[in-house]
Amino acid sequence: MKYDYLIVGAGLYGAVFAYEANRRGKKCLVVEKRNHIAGNIYCEEIHDIQVHKYGAHIFHTSNKEIWDYVNQFAEFNNYINSPIAKYKDELYNLPFNMNTFSKMWGISTPQEAKEIINNQIRELNITNPQNLEEQALSLVGTDVYEKLIKGYTEKQWGRECKELPAFIIKRLPLRFVYDNNYFNDRYQGIPIGGYTKIVEKMLEGIEVRLNTDYLVNKETLCDVADKVIYTGMIDQYFDYRLGVLEYRSVRFETEELNLENYQGNAVVNYTERDVPYTRIIEHKHFEFGKQPNTIISREYSSEWKKGDEPYYPVNNDKNDALYAEYKKLADSEGKVIFGGRLGAYKYYDMDKVIDAALQMCREELI
Repeated sequence: MKYDYLIVGAGLYGAVFAYEANRRGKKCLVVEKRNHIAGNIYCEEIHDIQVHKYGAHIFHTSNKEIWDYVNQFAEFNNYINSPIAKYKDELYNLPFNMNTFSKMWGISTPQEAKEIINNQIRELNITNPQNLEEQALSLVGTDVYEKLIKGYTEKQWGRECKELPAFIIKRLPLRFVYDNNYFNDRYQGIPIGGYTKIVEKMLEGIEVRLNTDYLVNKETLCDVADKVIYTGMIDQYFDYRLGVLEYRSVRFETEELNLENYQGNAVVNYTERDVPYTRIIEHKHFEFGKQPNTIISREYSSEWKKGDEPYYPVNNDKNDALYAEYKKLADSEGKVIFGGRLGAYKYYDMDKVIDAALQMCREELI
């Protein structure tokens, strides 16, 4: 069997490309090394609860074209992402807003909050931040940094904030309104019934082979299609010949509890360094669930090593320079097109993944 496109990876990028190619009459084969489709947005239904197996995913965008596009495949609810931060026995609203400041300092007006923050920044007198700690302190002052940024960031990156480069935090939005909506985007929600159904609809009528590692089966797969859309790790594709790109990984501990409601919110961040996990997700709250039981997932950030699932590219100068060299190799591959989070070595929100895939379709599917 000969195909027009072999698509490596059944995540969102690969599924969008497969859907668009298929509806233009192209014959596609999708291969996926996992035992399921949908990549990291995969949801597994357990006791009527959609469990986000690879961490919380909240769809948000300001691009109406992308919002309309994804709504072809699912009906979205009106979930608003309003996470809570827990520091010791204190609970704070995120993002940093007047609810946060009121709880932290016992004040009620934006003028009071601004005065406290500006005084703290002024006292620090940091004019040229040399690391992430100094950068954050120069943006939000001491209290917000110590309680809500420092420990969480150190767990995420596995090192002290003083050891991290300043450019990781370009800005820290401070909102002087009583609004707990984490995102500024116009459109936001969770697909009713989970994300897996979106990818299922995209891949309807397209041949999909699960448990198939393209790189292991490259010899048998390389000639089955005229072109390859590759969404795996770009450095792994080239057998790490130029060096290994760095990632952060995430480990999940998922637990079913005989409780109706564990934490009262879908997302609670734990900002103390001494608490080993970064956050707890209570999945039922993404869809306003009323089930008699609940399922939670604790997230642990970790250094990536070969064999782990890569989640977040470490986009510092060193890695970006190495990726640029791999990109030159990729551009010379001829029949292989690299895309998606791993193929482009770039952290993408879901709307940006779809946008990038559609752009590739416009260039490729003439």
